[in-house]
Amino acid sequence: MPDRAPPDIVEQPLPYLAQLGERAVDDIDLVVIHCTELPDLATARRYGERVLYESGTGNSGHYYIDRDGSIVQYVPIERVAHHVSGYNPRSIGIELVNTGRYPHWLDSRHQAMDEPYPDPQIAALIDLLQHLCAVLPALHHIAGHEALDTREEVASDDPDRRVPRKRDPGPLFPWPRVLAAIRLTPLAL
Repeated sequence: MPDRAPPDIVEQPLPYLAQLGERAVDDIDLVVIHCTELPDLATARRYGERVLYESGTGNSGHYYIDRDGSIVQYVPIERVAHHVSGYNPRSIGIELVNTGRYPHWLDSRHQAMDEPYPDPQIAALIDLLQHLCAVLPALHHIAGHEALDTREEVASDDPDRRVPRKRDPGPLFPWPRVLAAIRLTPLAL
């Protein structure tokens, strides 16, 4: 695999890139799969550009894969992106454009995640994962965001109910297909 061609990746650095922490690529041992829970890539970009922290940074993954399989990189792998609490320094975040629970993320009546992941998107994800495995020697693990952030929040429609804070990539993500195509193993928690 070392001679494989990298996938076509369009670099679109976030405006606050210089404020994100640097790291050695040898420290990266985990890939976290997310879905944007937004309607499209343009909306995901707007959310990624929002400054939320005193450091002048916001929440974003490293790579975004649109429904048609196109891949955009917002944060280079040498920088720490803010995509999953507690795991950012050691991980790469890959966001798949998918509506998820949009726009009622915490409404207890809207917790279904029923948009399927299109074949071109999953094929591009597998290609990207295979590329990352070839260039990152310490990369050994993969996890869904939902497995790493199991916190609950008060439901927006009912203060007596609690809902998962994160559910992505969700029940329609094709884990068997992805795991069969890569050498990464699920992170043991």
